[in-house]
Amino acid sequence: MSFRWSAQATRTVSTVGLSALLLASAMKHFRTPKFYYPVVPDYLCRRDEPGNRPNGSLAVMSREEWVAASGLIEATAAVGLLIPATRKATAEGVTAMFAVFLAGHIDALRRAYGPNGTTTEKRVHTVRLPLQIPLILWSWSLRK
Repeated sequence: MSFRWSAQATRTVSTVGLSALLLASAMKHFRTPKFYYPVVPDYLCRRDEPGNRPNGSLAVMSREEWVAASGLIEATAAVGLLIPATRKATAEGVTAMFAVFLAGHIDALRRAYGPNGTTTEKRVHTVRLPLQIPLILWSWSLRK
């Protein structure tokens, strides 16, 4: 008995793969949230401590809340990709999410190469930023 690999089988494996990656990332958001702190731009983070600069108009949540919210979104997206009726809309949403995440990665890279950046931060964020491009392309390919 021979097995023929089809385009549909490739799409299914790709969908399950991205779903698994999103679910693993969502779990990491809650297990080790500090891993994601550097990619949440300061201008999005509410500063509630006395004596800090006033919050900007985009600062609606704390850094911890942003990380938790993005973890919940990733977990929801992981499920949405697996449901055929929601796959196209979810794939488009995940593509937009990864594109928005570029701003955080660019900000983290800017800070890593700033006066307070460390060699490790430079290495980590230099690698993390370009990894967004294949993720954007991968999620975009799943909307078919």
